[in-house]
Amino acid sequence: MSNAKFLTATKPMFTPQTADQLGDRLQHYRDATEQWIVGNALELAIALAAGILIYAVTSWIKRRAARAVRGRVDDTSLATIALRAISRTSRFFRIFVAAELVNGFANAPEKVNKVIFYLFTVATVIQIAIWLREIILAFVERRAQQSGSESDTLSSAMALIRIAVSFALFSVAAIVILSNLGVNVSGLIAGLGVGGIAIGLAAQGIFSDLFAAISIIFDQPFRRGDTISYDTTTGRVEKIGMKSTRLRALSGEQKIISNSKLLEKEITNGTMTDHRRTNFVLGLVYQTPASVLSTLPQTLREIVEAEDLDFIRAGMTAFSPSAFDFQLVFDVKGDDLDQLFEARHKVALAIIDRFARDGIAFAYPTQTTFTAAPDGTLVMPFAGQPASAPKAPRKR
Repeated sequence: MSNAKFLTATKPMFTPQTADQLGDRLQHYRDATEQWIVGNALELAIALAAGILIYAVTSWIKRRAARAVRGRVDDTSLATIALRAISRTSRFFRIFVAAELVNGFANAPEKVNKVIFYLFTVATVIQIAIWLREIILAFVERRAQQSGSESDTLSSAMALIRIAVSFALFSVAAIVILSNLGVNVSGLIAGLGVGGIAIGLAAQGIFSDLFAAISIIFDQPFRRGDTISYDTTTGRVEKIGMKSTRLRALSGEQKIISNSKLLEKEITNGTMTDHRRTNFVLGLVYQTPASVLSTLPQTLREIVEAEDLDFIRAGMTAFSPSAFDFQLVFDVKGDDLDQLFEARHKVALAIIDRFARDGIAFAYPTQTTFTAAPDGTLVMPFAGQPASAPKAPRKR
């Protein structure tokens, strides 16, 4: 019963009066259009011809740019970036650019002018967003090619960067369009801001590792295959992922660390060095004559240079409890650890052989005990007192 009463009380949406009003309005628009066309036939013809010409010229420029870009697939020069942006010019934009440019010649009614202006604004904002997206992505690819990033990691990064750039630019474009159409966008901007903050806080760790991965890819502190060290870990980089980096330690196991934590550490990239420095500490017995000690640096230089290595320095560094300490420093060209170990081995064997031929003795931890009689003279276990052996002072 209530439903019937509601249906009876509700007025129909379309009545004969509204239909007549709509017909009168359409007739008014048709008459105004005919009057405008008849009264401005020459101006409309000129505007139409000019609009077609403008559209044809812009379309020709777009096709030429697209053809030029196809011939520069791997080129990321500034000219190619500009051509890529031009080749992304949409048909919608070209049509309304032509319409807006010739609109003043046609003496169009005010409402037609507003419609053309609004559509031209929408087309321009969207087209600017498309151009900016192409330019930004092209510069990102240019930077990636200059840094020599790995193709698989770069492709993953580019997919994420393309999504982020497109979302940001077209969000701004939508807000600009709505604002030009008279829509209050304050609430929309506030909602996007709050939503962005919530998403950022919820996925803070993921975004941190993601941006760290992008930083590694484009800044290139290390690459796949490099040997790096941080804290107490040394290993060869196997993969740079979007969340973590995997290394193969020298002892064989795989090390996995998140990208954000890795960049917080002090990283030593051994692959980027052009040489590796090494040193030996040699202990010689105290019985070594001073004449031998004075010529020892030259002897060590000859040994190092005979192995085609770069001699840096050699000399006596300390009087240790059991020996004269000599230090030898030399460089091995390249960054290969195997080459470094082989060079150290060859130099060590050459030093042993040369010292054996020259009668130079290596020291080892020893302690000598001198036994003296009550009068201070040395007694057994020595068979006889050496000429150079010190005498104990007599007691008075």
